[in-house]
Amino acid sequence: MEDQTKVQIITIMGKSESQMDIVEKSTKLMKKSWTLIEIALSVLLLLMTSTVVALAVLYTTQRDKQFSSSTDKVCMTAGCVAAAARLIQNMDSSVSPCEDFYKYACGGWLSKHVIPETSSRYNVFDIVTDDLEVILKGVLERPDDRDRDAFKKAKQLYKSCINDTLIAGRDSEPLLNLLDAVGGWPVATSDWDVMKEPGWSLETILPQLNANYNNRVVVDIFVWTDDRDSSRHILYVDQPTLGMPSRDYYFGDSNYKKVREAYLQFMISIAKMIREDRNITKNDTFVEEEMMKVLELETEMANATATPEERHDITQMYNKMTIAQLQKKYDLHGFDWLQFIQGIMSTVDIEVHPEEEIVVYATEYLQKLKHILPKYSKSTLQNYLVWRLVIDHVSNLSRRFKDARANYRKALYGTTVEEARWRVCASYINANMKNAVGALYVRETFAGDSKKMVKDLIDKIREVFIETLDDLEWMDPASKQKAQEKAMAIKEQIGYPDYILEEDNPKLDEEYALLNFSESKYFENILENLKAGIQKSLRKLREKVDQDLWMIGAAVVNAFYSPNLNQIVFPAGILQPPFFSKHQHQALNFGAIGMVIAHEIIHGFDDNGRKFDKNGNMYDWWSNFSATHFKDQSSCMVHQYGNYTWDLAGGENVSGISTLSENIADNGGIRQAYKAYLNWVKKGGEVVKLPGLNLTHKQLFFLSFAQVWCGSYRPEYARQAIKIEVHTPLKFRVIGSLQNFEAFAEAFQCLRGSRMHPVKKCRVW
Repeated sequence: MEDQTKVQIITIMGKSESQMDIVEKSTKLMKKSWTLIEIALSVLLLLMTSTVVALAVLYTTQRDKQFSSSTDKVCMTAGCVAAAARLIQNMDSSVSPCEDFYKYACGGWLSKHVIPETSSRYNVFDIVTDDLEVILKGVLERPDDRDRDAFKKAKQLYKSCINDTLIAGRDSEPLLNLLDAVGGWPVATSDWDVMKEPGWSLETILPQLNANYNNRVVVDIFVWTDDRDSSRHILYVDQPTLGMPSRDYYFGDSNYKKVREAYLQFMISIAKMIREDRNITKNDTFVEEEMMKVLELETEMANATATPEERHDITQMYNKMTIAQLQKKYDLHGFDWLQFIQGIMSTVDIEVHPEEEIVVYATEYLQKLKHILPKYSKSTLQNYLVWRLVIDHVSNLSRRFKDARANYRKALYGTTVEEARWRVCASYINANMKNAVGALYVRETFAGDSKKMVKDLIDKIREVFIETLDDLEWMDPASKQKAQEKAMAIKEQIGYPDYILEEDNPKLDEEYALLNFSESKYFENILENLKAGIQKSLRKLREKVDQDLWMIGAAVVNAFYSPNLNQIVFPAGILQPPFFSKHQHQALNFGAIGMVIAHEIIHGFDDNGRKFDKNGNMYDWWSNFSATHFKDQSSCMVHQYGNYTWDLAGGENVSGISTLSENIADNGGIRQAYKAYLNWVKKGGEVVKLPGLNLTHKQLFFLSFAQVWCGSYRPEYARQAIKIEVHTPLKFRVIGSLQNFEAFAEAFQCLRGSRMHPVKKCRVW
């Protein structure tokens, strides 16, 4: 069961576009069988060698002669030919690599790939994910009477999700039942009266929404590892998410106003639909006025939240206190914090007391919230709370509810078509039954020997990180020693947890033992999943931290670092082409998965990761000398990336502060991976070229790195991403990292002062 809590992990790629759908496309993978491709290519090579050579000559004669090296051997294995074809198709060799390496590497990809009508963005990760979901569809639809319980439940949940006819037949019935369970929706209820609800209070309704539906509104509260003591769990209080993805949508002009208006119409439409289904007298003016009040309330809360830049430094956010102290500092006009927190924890039979320690991440928000809540009636507050529950579940209802949100989705993401139902379902099951689905995926397609090869790459790159410490003049010996100790202590998780494939190990089935799904009640299955997930998370408050915890499932095209666990994770989903293959040129492996590995290792030493020690505790192990110089080195990148202007986002600049951690990881990652590759070559590695590509192995490394980030965005999503994403837009991830790397300029013989070889360069690691 996927924990429904805030997970403090850092990824190589951002999350997918929709925060509105319960089904998020957060897990990406691949299905293609390279064996079949290689067999086909081998046959073609035997029959068409002369044609391949002719095509290679035709291509290379159009390339700049400065890169030629006719004495090098050319690799003509099936793996090399397949990789070369992919690289060539994605490139635009008419562009100078010294002027715009992103277009040089990805111009062909951009010209051949159109963003699907269902998506707000499209990139290499998304393509691999799309292919992954085809595999998941196959394994989830395949009947097998011999399945273990975990697999049976995953397939049963999938069947309930895929049955559009049954979902349509039930129409609004599941939602109406849900509204009754949470006390009603005043705007769509004929007899909801504050005077008839004497027991209503935020302290009673908020715990119900949190513990039963993982709906954490007004105030967010969750259980996670104590940042200052990684051996235990603790309660956190934080500012909540909002109905729209970014606070800017609530008061910005231009496109933000357009999204805001569509959001309000979405709210009004759903409320009217529920009133009609309840056979309540039509009163459009009343509905519009009530939902306007809801938007006003949410706008005030949005204005009270801190910006991403203000929340960037985790040490500034961390404020430990007791519940009694919380009550004294932030009483919110009589809000009973102990009753609220106990109301949540009582659902898992845990008792808290006034001296229970908690961590408050949002002190300024709570201070401002005190002045907001008294302005609004109980009816408006209940209207808002229920609306936030409704918006979470619109995607799980019949078509007319999805149609009601269409204009909002178009304004927000630029999308005009819903995902195919089977994709929605495969993604949802993968996200919520990660280990069961992960096991099905690994059994179907993952090459087990990849684990050992990736472990070897990790060791090589870790070794390079430690070697590189000696080159850093801004860091003193004592801090270097601590950094080395932390690097050596980083734990790695590769592919998948072994137990999910062990037939005689009951652990996998036990994870889902309390879940009972009905093939005819998908909506209720979702609610059961939500409740099980959040309650599993809440129970951890009295449990010791599992230092070997897998943070994510195996069927994911991404990579992760956890500062609390000092752990890097590389799921099976990313351990395949174009990121990694034992059949492709090692320059490509080091440039792609090697950079991903190095990127995640560097996260342990970025501007926030460096604040955690080797045991995952937030502890200042830096000398004043090293800390001061780290900030100086980092400020160079803040300025560099903050000056990138993104046309798609209306000409807004990238936030150099919000993206700093990822930019440090990108820049350090490409350096470390490149050095590790050169070390491998020195020890007798490849010097062969790829067919049709008149490039050196060093140039292939950089080309492989850049092509991992080929992708495009819709303008609507770009305006959102630039506000909420911690990752720099794809093209700037490539350009920024390589502009700072002298070795890139040397490999492509770029003149100093050219765009890709600026005089001023930034470096941290």
